[in-house]
Amino acid sequence: MIKMKKRNIFPYLFLSLFFLIIIVRLFFICFKDKEKYEDLLSEKTEITVNGLSAPRGRILDTNGKVIVDNVGIKTLMYNKIKGVTLKEELDIASSLAKILDIEEAQDDVLKKYWLVTNNNGKSLITKAEYEAYDERKITNEDIEKLKYERITPEMLAKFNQVEKKAATIYALMNEGYTYQKKIILKNITEDVEAQVMEGEIPGITVEMTWERKYLYNNILRSILGSIGPISKEEKTEYLKKGYELTDIIGRSYLEKEYEDYLKGEKAIYKVNRDNTLTLIKEAQKGHDLVLNIDIDIQQKAEAIIQEKILLGRKNYANTEYFREAYAIVSNPLDGSILAIAGQRLNDDGTFSDIATNNLTSSFTIGSAVKGATIAVGYKYHLFEVGKYITDSCVKLYLVPAKCSHKSLGRINDLDALAKSSNYFQFLIAIGLTGNKYKPNMKLNATIEHFNIYRDMLKSFGLGAITEIDLPGEIEGIKGSTVADDLLLNLAIGQYDTYTPLEVIQYVNSVASGKRMQLNLMNEIKTGEEVILKNNVKVLNEVDLDVEYLERIREGMHKVLTEGTGRGYVNSELNPVGKTGTSQTYIDTDNDGKLDFATISSTFAGYFPKDNPKYSLVVITPNVSHHSGRTDYMYYGARRITNDLTTYLNSK
Repeated sequence: MIKMKKRNIFPYLFLSLFFLIIIVRLFFICFKDKEKYEDLLSEKTEITVNGLSAPRGRILDTNGKVIVDNVGIKTLMYNKIKGVTLKEELDIASSLAKILDIEEAQDDVLKKYWLVTNNNGKSLITKAEYEAYDERKITNEDIEKLKYERITPEMLAKFNQVEKKAATIYALMNEGYTYQKKIILKNITEDVEAQVMEGEIPGITVEMTWERKYLYNNILRSILGSIGPISKEEKTEYLKKGYELTDIIGRSYLEKEYEDYLKGEKAIYKVNRDNTLTLIKEAQKGHDLVLNIDIDIQQKAEAIIQEKILLGRKNYANTEYFREAYAIVSNPLDGSILAIAGQRLNDDGTFSDIATNNLTSSFTIGSAVKGATIAVGYKYHLFEVGKYITDSCVKLYLVPAKCSHKSLGRINDLDALAKSSNYFQFLIAIGLTGNKYKPNMKLNATIEHFNIYRDMLKSFGLGAITEIDLPGEIEGIKGSTVADDLLLNLAIGQYDTYTPLEVIQYVNSVASGKRMQLNLMNEIKTGEEVILKNNVKVLNEVDLDVEYLERIREGMHKVLTEGTGRGYVNSELNPVGKTGTSQTYIDTDNDGKLDFATISSTFAGYFPKDNPKYSLVVITPNVSHHSGRTDYMYYGARRITNDLTTYLNSK
């Protein structure tokens, strides 16, 4: 008899028990404790979304007056609920269409709506076309294109007014990502809100969104800038910064320059399993931007410009091309901008704010430049300080004689500024080339001579970026031709062009001896906490000994007390400044060619001479011309300057 070996069944019992425990555990996980584990999984894979918008920081003037604020508007939103069917969404759109005053859909949107309400347009495709699709002879895109082409105007005409509005709403409900909130209608009334809430329409809520409010209407409007959506060109840049493509950003000027501070932090919501949202973090308002701008001065500057343009156009000859003017007010000792104005008269008699031209357009400023060009003579000792000469003309080889605006008699360096002698400046330029003036001479001017002038001008701020805290600033235009007579033109402000901002920086440099960065921002704050404070930034010292700089100040003081600028500023204010007229050209028939010569006028100065408080630049392009019945010139710059400095003195 064969003896059977006894098996050890313990391992089998152990394995059976092990699998039984696993089966029981899986039962609890899958059924009894399902929600608990789903919650744990949800915590690990939590999806959050941002709210639609947050209030941006305000923009205030230097005295705390609010210029730009936010206004909350009630906005109807749709949040797609998990598992919602097509029929349910169509019902939601139909319910809202009966309540909302919303634009009716146009053909393209109506065609999409026709498809979703008519079995996706399957009846529009033939059996043969479906067979061709199955055989991959045509694509899905081809099928969809055929559907759209076969929806006739008669088919769309069957939609009534409510259905056309429902089509618009349905399209809005399905824009963007599934989990994103969709804006259906902004600025809804309390009555509409009540009807929506009473209707308990699934997925529909009323929330507060934010838009900009301008408390001074169009005052400073262009400099404040605009906000808007992210463009296609900027998409990559802003996505890297953590923005969403639906975000509203600062698109220009101050709104753009200080976007990082002004933007608010949107609310954060948790996306629940049913696609409803739970608020995790409230929206936070952006930081406030406090400007150096004094809104009262800004308003006055714009009003004076408008008044003087209208006065000149109505009552004085040769002003038919005088349509715009500019004025900038600054603190000459720190570069802060207190007002920056530009106004243009439109054909319908209204005015447009063109203040941004102060940094994007440049002008010939004529003799106003002489406070900087005479510095070349001082630095290189090209004349004897205080020595008198007789004003005259300069006649170069093959060039007509160049003179001062009239015979000025005996003058020294101070008189040359006060009476605006071109002859004195010409002699400096001739001396710079190593020559002594003789009639019909050649100077053999080189680019190095031009660069010496331009380097000195840059030292004061003319022909250099001012580094103002605004995007888009230009440098002005440098003439590219090198010629003897053009060197003389450069010396009297009749060759290169400069922006109004460069001119105000030049004036400030005369006043302080330092070229300082121009700035609009005073500080950035949240409540009373200062986040960022603007500090005076010196870009360079003026390239001239102090004794000569003081000589320039004295000559420019004489300009306004006994010279060409007398009457521009009340002499009791102890002002310092320089006037200038220049020949300019305009395109009168819009063919892209400059065809008509005009005269532009400039003032640049500050007051008082000792411990200056205000600096001021006024530019009036095309204020006159020599093609009229008389040679009368309307002194718009003088009138603007006089009124504005009188106002400033009264503050």
